Amino acid sequence: MLMRNTNNDLRPDRRTRKRMATRQAISDVATRLFMERGFDQVTIDEIANAADVGRMTVFNHFPRKEDMFFDREEEARALAFETVRSRTPGSSPIEALGALAHRMIEQPSEAFPLFEATRVFVETAQASETLKARARQMRDDFVKDLALLFRQELSDEDDENFAFLAAGLITSAWSTAFLRAHAELSRTGDAQAAKSVFLSIVDRGVVGALTAVEGTSLAGTR
Repeated sequence: MLMRNTNNDLRPDRRTRKRMATRQAISDVATRLFMERGFDQVTIDEIANAADVGRMTVFNHFPRKEDMFFDREEEARALAFETVRSRTPGSSPIEALGALAHRMIEQPSEAFPLFEATRVFVETAQASETLKARARQMRDDFVKDLALLFRQELSDEDDENFAFLAAGLITSAWSTAFLRAHAELSRTGDAQAAKSVFLSIVDRGVVGALTAVEGTSLAGTR
């Protein structure tokens, strides 16, 4: 539920704000415990106790334990899809996602701080088979939904399979770039080098994806 303030802006009502604050508090506590002890070593009861809420309250906000770890997933999806939808008419959605990578490096946000602040996050995820499985599932779901968005960009003459190919290629480029950048950071401790690796792989992935869909509307108009 939303209400209007004196400036005619929409803002959440008190109940919604309280719910959002509780969710954030649970997420913050869970994240701290996961980073300190490892995902698999932390129980739901420990999170509930540390957040001073009941066990069912935790599940009301996060149906799965993994959801507390990947609590920015919906924001990341929304950012990617909005980037595609709001790009310049006639430009390629693949290139738009490549440009997004550069913006995230050049103008880091609190929500997605690459790469120094994500180092422990990645190390924690890679240490848990449960989290790695969930990450693969999220990636597959993202590819499917991105492909459906890409399919809307195709002309009547284009094979819809190109939408799924493009979505798979650009997502793979981003995933590979993210992991290789963190490998560089772990090896050298050099955040700038990690960012260079990230952008280099994404840029090459964009070129490869554009080549794969050459002749379709997904390549954009030149």
